[in-house]
Amino acid sequence: MKRLLPAIAIIALLASCASQKKVTYFNDLEAGNSVTIAPMQEIRLKPGDKFSVHVNSKDKELVAPLNLSLGEQGYNGQQTQLAFTVDQEGYIDFPQLGPIHVMDMTRDDLAKYLKKEIVSKKIALDAVVLVEFKNHRISVIGEVAKPGKYEINKDYITILDAISMAGDLTIQGQRENVTVLREELGVQKAYSVNMNDAAQLHSSPVYYLQQNDIVYVEPNKTKAGQSTINGNTVRSTSFWMSLASLVLTIVTLITR
Repeated sequence: MKRLLPAIAIIALLASCASQKKVTYFNDLEAGNSVTIAPMQEIRLKPGDKFSVHVNSKDKELVAPLNLSLGEQGYNGQQTQLAFTVDQEGYIDFPQLGPIHVMDMTRDDLAKYLKKEIVSKKIALDAVVLVEFKNHRISVIGEVAKPGKYEINKDYITILDAISMAGDLTIQGQRENVTVLREELGVQKAYSVNMNDAAQLHSSPVYYLQQNDIVYVEPNKTKAGQSTINGNTVRSTSFWMSLASLVLTIVTLITR
């Protein structure tokens, strides 16, 4: 038994080091190193997206017809803005401008386009256009501290942003195989991301997320193994009885 103790200690130490590497992020990145980041992908409009448009001018009456509202005053004294919805062909119907194809436009693209059209049609030469997305969200599920849906409140969002909003992965989360589900042309596509590998992570096509992406963190083998075929878990009495029986058998064999 005494001869076995050093070997057991070495095995435990090696297992501990291996486990630590699986828990930490960016194992290949050291101080002074750098990685190439995938080209920035801003959020672009897709069918079903909603957004509001507010047009401002010194002459409020000129732009009043362009600002769709309920005519009700909100808590801040401003009228409640109605949202445009992108149809399946990628169009919206804008007051005084007619149908506009907005699919694949960024928020800045759309604001600049609307301003150009409003000025060129001499509706308001000093028009200032503000576009705000309304229903852009991503979902984070699985082994994270706070799974759920999260609103996108900026023009781009990374998978690191999403995981941060969800309170980080739990200790049982499998960092080397995080899945991102993305709908592309009517097909749900799955991407795998290794959070331990900084180079692979930052060059991934899903490093920058899109609206409606789903980030799934699967449990590691330890967490998945906590439930057995017959339903026993590490918290069940039968599990601990079986474990105690196994340990007793091993000790008996060693001490014979």
